[in-house]
Amino acid sequence: MSIKSERVRKGLTQQQLADKVPSMTRGRIAAYETGAIDVGNMTLDMALRFLEAFGRKALARQVRAVLIESPEGSKENDAK
Repeated sequence: MSIKSERVRKGLTQQQLADKVPSMTRGRIAAYETGAIDVGNMTLDMALRFLEAFGRKALARQVRAVLIESPEGSKENDAK
């Protein structure tokens, strides 16, 4: 799944998606979609914001609970 394919599948414009993702601009979405910014360098938090914007809030919550908020996740994140 790419950001563009999911955005198009959801029937959203770049601006509409930017409005749904906190701290996101239409220009940055365009840069992700064209490869000007590598999505591999996206923070986990930003990736989870995209999941939420695409309607996958439950999945985003689960990931946050496991990787960010759990003691085990904190230890893994501290080691990186």
